[in-house]
Amino acid sequence: MSPVVEMRRSRGHGSRLSLSLGRDDAVHNGRALRMTRPSTYGLVLAGGLARRMGGGDKALIRIGGETILARALARLRPQTVGIVLNANGDPARFAGFGLPVVADSVPDFAGPLAGILAGLDWVAAHAPRVDWMVSVPGDCPFLPRDVVTRLHEARMRAGTPLACAHSGDWRHPVVGLWPLRLREDLRRALVEEDLRKIEVWTGRHGIALADWPTDPVDPFFNVNTPEDVATATRLAARESAS
Repeated sequence: MSPVVEMRRSRGHGSRLSLSLGRDDAVHNGRALRMTRPSTYGLVLAGGLARRMGGGDKALIRIGGETILARALARLRPQTVGIVLNANGDPARFAGFGLPVVADSVPDFAGPLAGILAGLDWVAAHAPRVDWMVSVPGDCPFLPRDVVTRLHEARMRAGTPLACAHSGDWRHPVVGLWPLRLREDLRRALVEEDLRKIEVWTGRHGIALADWPTDPVDPFFNVNTPEDVATATRLAARESAS
């Protein structure tokens, strides 16, 4: 079972958010809040193809001297109890990262929900005491270092089982928090209903949005074109210099 959530008011200004993997400050309606974050496994959806850049995996494109996947892992690892990659095809191309690679269990490339289900099944089999999984795409080189905390905070506040990221005018449904207890419902939706749209399935259960600013950079900026690579390289250089 995941740790129980603790909520305590305090007399000081602001609030404290006490986490199983560290502590962060947070403010909610001017009240202090203490919460224990459940242990959370990470899933990186790493199989996106760079179709507009000659093929290959977007996660393996190099930005500022390292792959996008390496950058994402460096930001996600401290927030999770472990990470698994989702990608179809030959898993050997990710061997250098030393992480398990799981393929979709639903055939015919059923989209991101199939990757999320594959991740949930892997966590259920290999980390049975973990009740939560966070998913992120493998083509975002500037993922927030607080994405897990903020997603848990959003779903606790809203009283929903699901949460996803939001920045600017965009919702990012694959940057999401998923409870293991909904995996069989997701399997039925994929296999029996042939459902493919993330927002249709999440809307059935209720989903909270965790919002991030886009200045100085949208943390969910993703790389799709050579121009995006150039932009990301400049942003990475600026980040390193700051």
